[in-house]
Amino acid sequence: MRRLKLALLTGAYLCLALIVSLMLWRTGAAPAVGLSAFIATLGLCFAFHGIIAGVFDSAQLRLDLETVREAHAILLEQIEKIDGRMTTLVESVAEDAQKRSAALTSEVHQLEDVVQRMSERLEHQLTYQVAAARSETRDRSPQSTALLEVVQDALAENRVDLYLQPVVSLPQRRTVFYESFSRLRDETGRIMMPAEYLAVAEPSGLTAAIDNLLLFRCVQIVRRLAKQDRKVGIFCNISLASLADEQFFGQFLEFLQANKDLSGALIFELGQAAFDNRGPVEARHMARLASLGFRFSLDKVNDLDLDFQDLARADVKFLKIGAQLMLEQLEEQDGKLVIASLPDLNAADFAGLTRRYGIEVIAEKVEHERQIVDILELDIGYGQGHLFGEPRAVRDAVQAEADPPVDFMRGALRRRAGR
Repeated sequence: MRRLKLALLTGAYLCLALIVSLMLWRTGAAPAVGLSAFIATLGLCFAFHGIIAGVFDSAQLRLDLETVREAHAILLEQIEKIDGRMTTLVESVAEDAQKRSAALTSEVHQLEDVVQRMSERLEHQLTYQVAAARSETRDRSPQSTALLEVVQDALAENRVDLYLQPVVSLPQRRTVFYESFSRLRDETGRIMMPAEYLAVAEPSGLTAAIDNLLLFRCVQIVRRLAKQDRKVGIFCNISLASLADEQFFGQFLEFLQANKDLSGALIFELGQAAFDNRGPVEARHMARLASLGFRFSLDKVNDLDLDFQDLARADVKFLKIGAQLMLEQLEEQDGKLVIASLPDLNAADFAGLTRRYGIEVIAEKVEHERQIVDILELDIGYGQGHLFGEPRAVRDAVQAEADPPVDFMRGALRRRAGR
């Protein structure tokens, strides 16, 4: 477009110069004068064009410079606004981080105080129970006395290990829970199974001490799993003695209140006989745990004719039934498969019935693949047993983190129990 304008103006200048030279020629001027007039007129036209173009270019340049200045001012204004917002955001983040840090520090200090008080109580309880057990050894046989000494030493030396066994979803066989078990070790490192040490621990009142230590470690392991963002729950056995102990339970409840976020991951487990024999104190303490969001499980089930309404009122959410027991209860009546103790109910409807009360059935002690087919036909959603994994000890490093925060087993028990 600019080139077209320049060509048109050049043509106009040539025409003007030609007209001037022709006018001089017609007035009788010599050809040389006409040519000079042509050249002079053409030069004047281009000179005038240069002046006018320079004026316009200068005006455009000033306009461009003003536009650049305005854009620069707008850019500076936006940068200042962004800088202000960033400053406000940084201050807000710093203030929020400071508040969270202060809240976390306060929570950690509170948790340390609760754990310390709980440990002191557990120390006192273990000291009393071990001392009382020692005073009864004179009435026992030499073999029982020796075994009791081994159990007492294991408690005094903190040789109580935590074992975990997976509970899987069916049919995927994905680990969704663990069940915790306690194992004692003698001074040679030999592992004692519960059937061995409970025979002398229960009459001597040491079962509650073992349960209490197991409960403490389960909570610590759940906290560790929560830090790793692992969505896995742990079944932790709790005895009636622990539920009936007013002093210990009060401190344990305080500890759990400081860890409400663990309520979805920690499930307390009772045997069917213990659940049926619970008194008002135990029932009240179970209700207090349930009010914090903790759930319960029933294992060692021998009778499938259960009061599901009573279980639901007690916040029992899981029912563990031995796979072999379940399959042995199946029988055919009038062409349909039923459970012997529930003849009016189709066997395949049993798990659905429990779900209506918010209870999931777990088939435990699953040992063989052939049992899986029958279990799946009964619509049972979870399984546990050696087929899916044996109980395994928690690693030493993790076990050390889950130990009580003070070494009361080794020092205080020796002094108070007369070692």
